[in-house]
Amino acid sequence: MEGLIMLAVLVVLAVPVLLIAALVMIGGLKRRVSQLESDVTQLRAERAVTAEIREPTLGDLMRERAAAPAAPAAPRSEAPASVPPAAATPAPERAATALPPERAVPPPLPSTPAPPPRPARPSRPDPLTLAARAVRRWFTEGNVPVKVGVLVLFAGVAALLKYASDQGWMTFPIELRLAGIAAAGVAALVFGWRQREQRRGFALSLQGGAVGVLLLVVFAAFKLYHLIPAGAALGLSVVIVAGAGVLAVVQNALALALLAVLAGFLAPIWLSTGGGNHVALFGYYAVLNAAILAIAWWRPWRALNVLGFAFTFGIGALWGLWNYQADKFGTTQPFLLLFFAFYLLIPILYARRRAAGRRDLVDGCLVFGTPLVAFSLQAGLLQGMGLEAARMPLAYCALGLGALYAVLAALLRRREHYASLATSYALLAVGFATLAVPLALSAQATASVFALEGAALIWLGLRQDRRLPQLSGLLLQLLAAGSFAIGVDGTLPATDAVLNARCMGALLIALAGFFSAWSYRRNDAASPLGLPYYLWGLAWWLGNGVTEIERFVVNDTRPDVLLVFAIASGWIAGEFHRRLPARALAWTTALALASALPLALAQDAAHGQPFAGLGIAAWLAYALAGWRSLGCLRDGVERDEAGAGTTTSAVGHFAWLWGWPLAIGLLLEHLAATAALGEGWRMAAFALPWLALAAVLQWRAALAALPFGERFHRWSAWVHGALIAVLALAAVLALFAGGDSQPLPWIPLLNPLDLAQLGVLGLALKWLGSGAAPDDLRERRIPVIAAAAFALVTAITLRATHHWGGVPWDGGMFSTSLVQTSLTIVWSVLGVLGWILGSRRGQRGLWLAGAVLMAVVLAKLVFVDRSHLGNLLGIASFMAYGLLCTAVGYFAPAPPRTASTDHPVEEAA
Repeated sequence: MEGLIMLAVLVVLAVPVLLIAALVMIGGLKRRVSQLESDVTQLRAERAVTAEIREPTLGDLMRERAAAPAAPAAPRSEAPASVPPAAATPAPERAATALPPERAVPPPLPSTPAPPPRPARPSRPDPLTLAARAVRRWFTEGNVPVKVGVLVLFAGVAALLKYASDQGWMTFPIELRLAGIAAAGVAALVFGWRQREQRRGFALSLQGGAVGVLLLVVFAAFKLYHLIPAGAALGLSVVIVAGAGVLAVVQNALALALLAVLAGFLAPIWLSTGGGNHVALFGYYAVLNAAILAIAWWRPWRALNVLGFAFTFGIGALWGLWNYQADKFGTTQPFLLLFFAFYLLIPILYARRRAAGRRDLVDGCLVFGTPLVAFSLQAGLLQGMGLEAARMPLAYCALGLGALYAVLAALLRRREHYASLATSYALLAVGFATLAVPLALSAQATASVFALEGAALIWLGLRQDRRLPQLSGLLLQLLAAGSFAIGVDGTLPATDAVLNARCMGALLIALAGFFSAWSYRRNDAASPLGLPYYLWGLAWWLGNGVTEIERFVVNDTRPDVLLVFAIASGWIAGEFHRRLPARALAWTTALALASALPLALAQDAAHGQPFAGLGIAAWLAYALAGWRSLGCLRDGVERDEAGAGTTTSAVGHFAWLWGWPLAIGLLLEHLAATAALGEGWRMAAFALPWLALAAVLQWRAALAALPFGERFHRWSAWVHGALIAVLALAAVLALFAGGDSQPLPWIPLLNPLDLAQLGVLGLALKWLGSGAAPDDLRERRIPVIAAAAFALVTAITLRATHHWGGVPWDGGMFSTSLVQTSLTIVWSVLGVLGWILGSRRGQRGLWLAGAVLMAVVLAKLVFVDRSHLGNLLGIASFMAYGLLCTAVGYFAPAPPRTASTDHPVEEAA
């Protein structure tokens, strides 16, 4: 199973390398097409300007010649009359009026002609099409007859030699025959060298053919006729290949260099005796790669570098797959390090030899492919140790790669034209250093490699404005998630919190998503593609944190640790938002602040109150990180010219203001319950911090506005109104509570619950009278407050019958005579007060309100209290109502309809 996993890693890692190679090839063609388009556009613009300039005709020249002598004969005194003043007419118009009518000059041409429309950009061809075009160009461009002739000559000479040998025409020994062919090849090589100045294409083709003939002679002498030993054949091949390489460098002939290197890499294969001497094979390849490195010092031949990379690591990987054994580690590892060093230096030399304007381009195939392929081969070499035993060596290897690339990035960062290469090395340094962590803790490295490689491809695609690397990066990150899900083993026991393979793997996937989002945001702030990557990374971040808390934290303290994790995540997002404002970051910070509300309730359910156990430390962390997060939201709004962060600032500030009274209220309620106080005390204790916050918002708003200052007025009315609404809802719910005030006796209006409800009523009245309340509600504040006061008086009456009359506090209390009589008397007194005050003050509205209440009491007597006429309480209710109505009718008649004020109800209040 481990071998299959390693093979899958090798296969998947090869895909991006091939993609990058294809992308670089396509990028070169794209740049050539863009340059050609620019040249064509410039030529069309020049042709358009030339076409608009009219050449003078023969008639124009004759008329101008005839009019020339007449100009001086004109009298000087008439010149001003025929020519307008200079101040009133521009110079071009004066020149036009000085000529005869038939020689009127046409209007001047515009200085900058309109550019012609840009031609449609051709679609990018696929790699197969590019390869076919390259072959077609080889056969159709340059000295085609020589190329074709050399190939045909090869085939003809080979066929002739074979036929002559079969027929017995050639009685010379095979040694002389091969020597003659070799001499002809050397002669062709010398002749091609002498013709390099006059006929370059012919000379290079002839030299390439001569090199091929010499290699075939060596091959025939060793493989077919066994005339020379393997060592001599390999030595002769090295000499021929080296000579061809020197000729290629001296003549700046890439094709000749490719032929030499290709022949050099294939020589051990066609000269192989089956001995399996890998040291000789890799030693020979080391010499070839040293030659490629030397050529890279002089020539920026990317195709040659890629060819050497493909053959070196490709043949090496095939040998390792078929022939590698653990006992060959000591003789194989040095060659892997040597090959890695070669192709670590070659991209730097390639960038050094590029044109000054193109040095910033990165050879992605070698820059990213070399460490990934070498690291995969290193994992294959360590496979014989066992997967568990290979973890730490791989971790040290990844850490060493990270340090190496960090040093290279630091050295190249100071060079002017190596910015992209330095950034690529820095990215690889961070990736391998991060990869060392999960490798050191578990074997789940596949998901981490995919995630980091996907993020790197997205960065490279944005850097070079190509979509294919971006899509590849997205695919790799999705594969990373799938690999992580497959590799999770829920049956394994948990070991260390955070520092374990599962946590580190998920963390790397999250960081890859965050880095991808940052790359899109940095490339184009208006791009919508950064948000999905950020949400992807945030989901992995939060899911990973919650999972670790559930695995390693006991139930009672989970809400405390969750609060710390949430506010820490929000604070980190806030710091990034402060430097680079983004709506998603601001919402993350605001929602992290809001998470304190449900987590405070979870803390209360877990251990009785939010500050018990680790809760005090959690809320201390919330205080520090939350205050800093609010500052980050404030600074982010200042940097955001569009002001898009106002809503998130309001949400975060709202949650901050509400979180503390909720936590403190739960604490006070817990303390009251612990002291065995009555229900009224507990409810009042919970409401006290909320009442204090409402009072601060009403009379000390500047204190609640911190740290936003003047910007708080944008959402202060919303915060204040929502708080009053919640307090009003709580007061309504408290109407159904008995309000036990143990250990103190219950006294109307002086017990904790009644005082809390009166506080809510007073704060609501103050808020309704201020400018913060809505206009419609402010105009109706007196009826609203009157209805609330009536409900409170009714509740106090019911509580009095419960505490003083012994009536049980349940739904059956309304069937008792004491409750009904008490309600009748209290409501009647309220109605009578309305009658009397309305009559004495001449406020008909107040008098009518009292009358309506008395009518309600009368209806109650008729439909409810008449069932109690059989006892003294029922009779007393009827008599009290009658006496009160009679007294009111005598002392407080109805006031006239024309009241003394336009607002009788408000005047009565």
